[in-house]
Amino acid sequence: MSAPDYAVETRDLKKVYGRGVTAVEHLNLRVRRGEVYGFLGPNGAGKTTTLRMLLGLVRATSGAGVVLGRAPGDPESLARIGAIVEEPAFYPYLSGRDNLRVVARLAGLPEDGIDRALEEVDLLARSGDRFKTYSQGMRQRLGVAAALLKDPELLILDEPTNGLDPAGVAEMRTLVRRLGSGDRTVLLSSHLLGEVQQVGDRVGVILHGALIAEGTVDELRGRGSVLVRAEPLDAARERAERLVGKGNVEVVDGTLRLASDPAEVPRLNRELVLAGVAVSEVRPVERTLEDVFLELTREEGGDHGR
Repeated sequence: MSAPDYAVETRDLKKVYGRGVTAVEHLNLRVRRGEVYGFLGPNGAGKTTTLRMLLGLVRATSGAGVVLGRAPGDPESLARIGAIVEEPAFYPYLSGRDNLRVVARLAGLPEDGIDRALEEVDLLARSGDRFKTYSQGMRQRLGVAAALLKDPELLILDEPTNGLDPAGVAEMRTLVRRLGSGDRTVLLSSHLLGEVQQVGDRVGVILHGALIAEGTVDELRGRGSVLVRAEPLDAARERAERLVGKGNVEVVDGTLRLASDPAEVPRLNRELVLAGVAVSEVRPVERTLEDVFLELTREEGGDHGR
């Protein structure tokens, strides 16, 4: 894949703050054009620092980055980027519409894009209400509307569901899906695994400032497994090992976990019953992104501090 196919590409990007605190360590990130990329990691992993470097708000200690074909912070690429980094701030006594007018004037943007942006985030009907009357979810969506005023090619959202209740999280998730459904590229940072799993085309996992895994959600989750609950367990295990191989069967909490294609469930059930095993449950089990994340972080060694 050639460089123009990437909206964001970094090479050994590193950021060290005073007193030797390393926030980002040799980060190699590639965000393809037109995808929703989930930038996943615990709080303090280096996500926000990375986004600030991509926007030119923080200077990298070493390494390089390219954003929409330009160096981070280049005015030409910034004109095509919309971003929310941390919680957006607005004037409480101005309406949502008037707040966007202020943003548009400060950015030198025409005001004729305000209604379009408000409609994209489902705030057009409440645009005349004062910002201080907005719920947290509405405030976050107004922040997204401000980022959309440029009709950007690249939309960067830093933890957009922070502080939202479950209904607000669901609304934001639907919004992100919609915003990433066309040619626009969305780079979404989050520590919420379920959120990223449901909206991301690809995922990068960052821990201690380093990228420890990257791929599609399905690639990271790998193939599923099959859970078998049967008696006697030893006989069930012996038969299962003959069917799928000894190395593909393990005992977990009194059940068998088989590294096998879930499509094999009917055959497995039939063979176990024919072998005289009493099967009470046999079903496919898919690994969630949370399972993968916990495995990865255990492998990299526990502590999630910066």
